[in-house]
Amino acid sequence: MEQSCKIIDCTIRDGGLINNWDFSVEYVQDLYNGLSAAGVEYMEIGYKNSPKLLQATEPNPWRFLDDHFIEEIIPQKKFTKLSALVDIGRVDPDDILPREQSPLDMIRVACYIREVDKGLQLVQMFHDLGYETSLNIMALSSVPENQLIEAFNMVKKSVVDVVYIVDSFGSLDPADIEHQVKKFKEMIPNKKLGIHTHNNMQLAFANTLTAMRNGVTFLDSSVYGMGRAAGNCNTELLVTHIQKASYELKPVLDVIEKHMLEMRQRWEWGYIIPYMISGTLNEHPRVAMAYRASEDRDKFADFYDKVTSPESSLASESK
Repeated sequence: MEQSCKIIDCTIRDGGLINNWDFSVEYVQDLYNGLSAAGVEYMEIGYKNSPKLLQATEPNPWRFLDDHFIEEIIPQKKFTKLSALVDIGRVDPDDILPREQSPLDMIRVACYIREVDKGLQLVQMFHDLGYETSLNIMALSSVPENQLIEAFNMVKKSVVDVVYIVDSFGSLDPADIEHQVKKFKEMIPNKKLGIHTHNNMQLAFANTLTAMRNGVTFLDSSVYGMGRAAGNCNTELLVTHIQKASYELKPVLDVIEKHMLEMRQRWEWGYIIPYMISGTLNEHPRVAMAYRASEDRDKFADFYDKVTSPESSLASESK
C-alpha cells in the first residue's frame, strides 16, 4: 500500500543553524532541483523572520527570506512546494505578501507551549493570506500535561492545518513517539500531524518511521542529516525507504556528492558523543555545541562530569 505521507526537507532552514546560513545560490538551486526530481513534496528554504526585529546588520538571504529574491533564484517552480519558518516575535506582518504574490506555499510557526496563543494568531494571519500553515511546538519532552491540555484546546479550535510533534532535544525514543502521537490524536483529532526529530541518540529515522506508522503524515528531514547539533532524520533514508512511487533516491545522492561531502568537512553535525549526552539528559544542545567549539571538544568523560555534577556551571546553563 502506498504511503500518504509528505516530506518537508529542512536542509536550508535547520542546516543553516550549523553554518549561519552560508549557502551559495548554486547549492540552493541544485538542492531544489534535486528534491523536485526526487519527488520530495516540500523544501523549507529558510526563515521568514524580519531583519529589523533581530537587529540584523548583515544581509542573510536564507535567514531573512525575501519573496522577490526567491523568485529570482527559483524563477520556475517545479514539483516541490516551498515553505518557510517564523518564530514568535521575530516576524513583521507587513513583510508577508499574500500567497498569490509569493513563491511560498506554506508558512510554519515555531513556538514554545507558553506562546501557543501568539503562535495561533500568526497562523490565523498566514491562513487568511492563503498559505498552508503548521504549528511546531518545541521542547515537548519537558512540557507538563496540564499545559498541553490547555494549549490543545486552543489548537483544536484554530485554522492550523498541521501540528508538529518536535523532539527538540533528540531525547525521545520510538515508544515515546508512539505515546505522543496517540496523545495528539486524542486531543486534536481534527488536525493533521507532523514530526520533527533530532539524531542525538541515532533515533531520528526510527522515530520518524514510528510516527508515520502511527498516522503522522508530515515528515521533516534534511539531506545528509544536516541540522543543528546532531542533525535531523535523513531525507535520503526516507525517500529510499518509504513505499511511494514518486520518490527517487538518485537525485538526492547527486546533491550529497556534488556539495555535501565538502560541506561536512567544513561544518560539523550529526551523531557525536556530547550531543548524545545532552539527548540522554533531555537537555538543549547549546552547551554541547559550545563544548565542541572549545579546545576540550573530545574530552567526552570530562563533559559528562561537567553536565551531571550538581554544582557545575555547565549543568545550570543547560537548564
